[in-house]
Amino acid sequence: MKELLTAVREGRHRDVPGLVAPLDRAERRLALAELKAVRKEARDWDWRERTRTMKAVLVAGAGCHTGAAGCAAWIGARELREWEHSPYPWVLKALADRDPVWLADLAHRLAARTVDSEAEYRLVVELVRMADCPLPASDGIVRGWVERINSARWRQRPYPPLTDVLRAEPYLGVLAPHLLDMAELPAPVAWPGYPGPDDGWPSALTILTAEGLLDRTLLLERCTTRLLRGGKSSDLRFCLLLLRGLEPTSQEEAERAADWIAMAADGPSPVAGHAQEVLARLDGHGLLSVAQLADVSGPVLFRTEKKLVRAQLVLLGKVLRRDPSAAGQLLPVVGEAFGHPDIGLQERALKLTARHLPSAPPAVRQDLADMAAQLGPAHRSAAVALFGDLLGDGQEADVYEEILPPAPVPRRLAPATEDTAELVEEVVALVRSGSREVPEFERALEGLVRCAHTNRTALAEALRPALAGMWWAAPGEQGEIDWRFIRNHDGPHVVVASLLGQVPEQAFAEGRARSAAAGTCFHAALNGVTHARLWEAAAAIRAGELPFLLATPTWHTGSLDPVELVDRLRRYRELGVEPGPADFAQALLRVRRTGGDEAAGRAAGLGTAEGDRLAAWIRAGEPVAPVLRHHVETEAPAARGWLRQSAAGARRILLATRERLVIQQEFPRAFHWLGRPHTPGSQTCYHWGSGSPQWTAVLPEDSETLAAWLLPFVATCAEDQRGGASPLPALVETAAPAGSAIHLALGYGLGARYPEDRLSAVDALLVLAARGQLDAALLGGELTVLIDRELVKPARLASSAAAAADTGAYRTVLAVLVPVLSALLSRERAPRGLSDLLAVAAECAERCGPPETGPIAGLATTAARGGSTQLVRQAARLQAVWDRSEAA
Repeated sequence: MKELLTAVREGRHRDVPGLVAPLDRAERRLALAELKAVRKEARDWDWRERTRTMKAVLVAGAGCHTGAAGCAAWIGARELREWEHSPYPWVLKALADRDPVWLADLAHRLAARTVDSEAEYRLVVELVRMADCPLPASDGIVRGWVERINSARWRQRPYPPLTDVLRAEPYLGVLAPHLLDMAELPAPVAWPGYPGPDDGWPSALTILTAEGLLDRTLLLERCTTRLLRGGKSSDLRFCLLLLRGLEPTSQEEAERAADWIAMAADGPSPVAGHAQEVLARLDGHGLLSVAQLADVSGPVLFRTEKKLVRAQLVLLGKVLRRDPSAAGQLLPVVGEAFGHPDIGLQERALKLTARHLPSAPPAVRQDLADMAAQLGPAHRSAAVALFGDLLGDGQEADVYEEILPPAPVPRRLAPATEDTAELVEEVVALVRSGSREVPEFERALEGLVRCAHTNRTALAEALRPALAGMWWAAPGEQGEIDWRFIRNHDGPHVVVASLLGQVPEQAFAEGRARSAAAGTCFHAALNGVTHARLWEAAAAIRAGELPFLLATPTWHTGSLDPVELVDRLRRYRELGVEPGPADFAQALLRVRRTGGDEAAGRAAGLGTAEGDRLAAWIRAGEPVAPVLRHHVETEAPAARGWLRQSAAGARRILLATRERLVIQQEFPRAFHWLGRPHTPGSQTCYHWGSGSPQWTAVLPEDSETLAAWLLPFVATCAEDQRGGASPLPALVETAAPAGSAIHLALGYGLGARYPEDRLSAVDALLVLAARGQLDAALLGGELTVLIDRELVKPARLASSAAAAADTGAYRTVLAVLVPVLSALLSRERAPRGLSDLLAVAAECAERCGPPETGPIAGLATTAARGGSTQLVRQAARLQAVWDRSEAA
C-alpha cells in the first residue's frame, strides 16, 4: 500500500493497476482513505502537478472501491477528469479482477451520470464488453456515441458517407432510436448534412431502416411521440425529415389519427403543417371521418398562421363538395373563421358558407348568422344578403366608446415600520431576493436608518443571525469582500453590512471615492447617484446619528412632496442634524416642482442653506437637463471590441441635452454628469443588460430628460437586443409631461424585435393615452422618420399596433397610424409590411369611424389600382370606411 501511495503522489498512473491488484479488501479500504486525503491535498497544488497526481488518484481510487456505486461516483467526479490524455485504459486494468455482475452495475451507473466525452463513452462500452451485458441507452451515452462517430468521420479524408460509418456501428439498433427520446438532440445530429442534405442523419437512418438494421415501427412510434412533445425547431425538423423518409403507409397514418389531430391543433407551424398534410391524405383515402375533421378544424381555424387556416378551409370545401350532407357538422366549424383577424380568410369562410348553406339545417343557419356578427363592415353587406332576417338589419346598435386603461394614480409609500422584527423580515427578504423595486428598496432603507438611530443594538442582534449566510458575512478573504462592496453594491447590502460592522474603513474610503467619480455614460451616472447615497447612508448608520432620510419618496414613482421635504428639513434644523450631501441632492431631484409656490415660501422661511436651495430649485422649475428639440442623426462607425457599446450606433436617431450649471456647481460630484451637456456619440458605454427600476426614481420629475439619456439603450430593442424597452412603462407613469424624447423612445419600442419589448411599449402607449399626454401626430412623425431610416420595420410596428388595438384603443391607434400611412403610401415603392399596417388601420377605422383629420394621402390612389394583392385589398377596405361615412 505504501508503494501505491508513493506512485500516486508521483503521478505514475500507469504503475497503479499492478500495485492495486495484490491488495485485499481491507487493504484497499485503508488505501482509499489515504487517497481521499491526497485528493483533497492536491486541490491546492500547481495545475501541472495536480493533473498528474489526479490521474493516478482516479485509477487508484477506482481500483480500491469495493462498491459499484462508490466507484461510479469516484470515476465521475469532475475534478478527476482534468486531463488531456485519457487514463481510462488503466482504470479498466485496475478493474479487470471484478465480477461481471459488478462491472455491469458500474457500467449502468456511469451511463446514468453525465457523459461528456468520447473517452467516457468508450469506458462504458469496454465495461459492457467485459461484463458481457447489453449497452445501457442513456442521453449521455448517446451524446458520447454521436461525438465518437462525428470525430472519427472527420478525421478521415475524404469524408466517408455517414451511412457507411453508422452501418459499421455495433450498437446502432440500441442507440439510434434513443435519439428520439432525448430532450435535446446532439448538435451534429440536428445539423443539416455535410456536404449535402443527403448525407445527414435523417437520410442515413432512413437508408439503414430500409436495409433492416433499424426497427421501422419503433422509429415511427418514437418520431410521432417526439413531434407531439415539441421542442427546438432544429430537433423537430430532424424528426419530420426522418418521418417523411420512413414513408408511413396510409394504414399506419390512420392508426395515429389522434396524434395528427393534436399536432395540427397545437403543434409548431412546421409540425402542424405536416399533420395537416397527413390528415388531407387520410381524407382522400376515406380514412378520416367527418367528426374527426370537425374536431381538428375548429382549433386550426383559430390559429394565427394564415397558410394553415387557408389550407384547412380548402380541405373543408373539398369534403363539403363531395358530401353535402356533412354541412350540418362542418359549416359551424367554418363559421369559426368569421372571427379571424385576416379579412381575406373571413371572405373565404363567408364564400364557403354561402356555397353550402342551402344544405344546412335551419338551426345551423341561425348559429352561422350569430357567428357572422363577428364580421366587420367590409363583409357586412354580403352577410346581410346571405342570412337576411336571421342576421338583423345590420345597423350598429351602440355608439363607439374608446377603451383605455385607468390613468395611473401615484401610490403613497407606506411609512417605514418601527417594529424591529418586521423590519428585519423586510430587509432579509429584500437582500436575499435582490429586488430593486423602488417601494421595497426605499422603505427598507428608511427603516434601517430610523431603527439604527433609536435601537441600533437590538437591530444588529436581530439581523446578524438572519443574514449569517450572506457573502459578506461568511468567512473569506476580506480583500475580495471589500472589492465586491466597492464594485457591486446594488441594494442595501453595504448599508446592512455597515450596521453589522462588516465594512472596514478602507473599503468606505474607496467605495465613496468610486461612487463620487464622474460617470462616463448614463448607466454609470444613474447608478452612481444611487451608490453615492447608499455609501453615505452606510457611513451615517454606523454611528446611528441620522434620524431619517430626506430623499425617501412620497409616492411609488420616486417623486417627493415638497411640503413633506420642508417638514423634514425643519425637523433636521430642530435636531441640529446636518443633511447628507448626496441624500439632499437626491431629494432635490425627486421633489415636485409644479404648483410648489407655497412650499417654496415655507422652505425659504427655514433660514437654512438647504431651505434656500430648495426654494430656489422649486421656483426655477427647470428640468435637470433641457432636451434639445432636434434630432441628432449620427453615422458613427461600428464600435471597436466586443465589449464596447457605442452610445450612437450607425444611423440611430438620438437626442442631445443642454448643460445645467447649477448641478455642477452646487451638487456633489456624483451628480455632475447629470448637469453636463451630452451629445450622442460623445460617450462610450460598457454596460449590458436590462434597465434598473431605480433609474426612474433618480429623476422621477424629469422623465423627458431621462428618456433622452436612455435612448441609446432603448434603441437597441429595435436591433437585436432584449429588454431595451423595459423602462418605458415606468417613464410614462410619472406625472411629468411627455415630450419628443419619450415619444421617440416609444417609437423605438413599438418597432422592437422581440414581442416582450413591443408589449412594454404598448403598455406605455396606453398609459400616455389614458393620461391625455399622447401626441399622436408627434409619435406618428417619429415613427415615420424611424421607418425612413430603416430603424423600425413596418411589420413589427403593425404587430404592436394590433396589440394596442385589441385592448379597445382603436381611435388612439388609428390616430398614430394616419401620419405613418400618409408618408408610406406616397412612396413610389410600398415598403414591406405596409399591407399589415393598412389592415390594422382598417380594423380600427371600421370600429371607431374615420379619423377627424380627413382622408389619408395616397390611400384612394392605392385602393384604385386594382388587383388582388393584400396592399390593394387592405387599402380598399380602409378607403371604404370613408366612402360609407360620406354616404351616410
